[in-house]
Amino acid sequence: MNLDAWKDWFDWFDLGGWATDLIDWLRTTLGPVFNFIRDVLLGGYNQLFNLLDLPPSLVMIALLVIAGGFARGWRFGLAAAASLLLIDLMGQWTNAMQTLALVIVAVVVAALLAIPIGIAAARSSVVSNMVKPVLDFMQTMPPLVYLIPAVIIFGVGVVPGMIATIIFAMPPGIRLTELGIRQVDAEVVEAGHAFGSSHGKILRQIQLPLALPTIMAGVNQVIMLALSMVVLAGFVGGPGLGQQVLSAISRLNVGLGVEAGLSVVILAIYLDRVTAALGARSTVARLERAA
Repeated sequence: MNLDAWKDWFDWFDLGGWATDLIDWLRTTLGPVFNFIRDVLLGGYNQLFNLLDLPPSLVMIALLVIAGGFARGWRFGLAAAASLLLIDLMGQWTNAMQTLALVIVAVVVAALLAIPIGIAAARSSVVSNMVKPVLDFMQTMPPLVYLIPAVIIFGVGVVPGMIATIIFAMPPGIRLTELGIRQVDAEVVEAGHAFGSSHGKILRQIQLPLALPTIMAGVNQVIMLALSMVVLAGFVGGPGLGQQVLSAISRLNVGLGVEAGLSVVILAIYLDRVTAALGARSTVARLERAA
């Protein structure tokens, strides 16, 4: 076997060079599209952060406590009040609201993309087989790698952090949406067809309501993965708690690192419990508990 010939072939097969050329081609060809995406994401982030940061911190804490108490009960409301007050006392409230705005925008976009893709995968084996290797790639690729093309295309700032967060957080939303739709009893779907319901009506009135607890579990996982990307978003200028953690690392400031890290944990626990409670409040979940 001529190893030199194989070496020449591998030298020609420059995957990294192809990837660079692809990014350059995308920037040149789809520049206006990327500018529109950047403006939409940045505008949504700025508007949401201004809304979250507009009222005094105590008023915003009260609103979050009321929402948490409604979702989980008064005990959780009291725990949320103490935890959110701790963020304010540590001087991390504005940073926490920046992080919360980034996460909410990224999660909304990821859910709007993931749920339709999951529905399509559940209804078509061809789509499912095409999507699965892409999801495996998205979940196993180191998240920092997503930041490189995102920065090249969108520049430094909050937008590449959101793009990387969306890509990294989408897979569980797609997988659990597909799982939830596929787990709906086939006899129930057949009964809908027997009564003359269209495919769209069956999806809206039978499959999605029955699959809602599983879909909400997927949204919950999307939120958790989005929060795990907060620190990495700080590498490319994403504001908020991630930037504080990076600042603590660069200055070896243990106190700042603990404060920013603890604030991320508090936000993660709050969002996790609230979204899990919303899924548990669905009609299907209540009937399952009653049974």
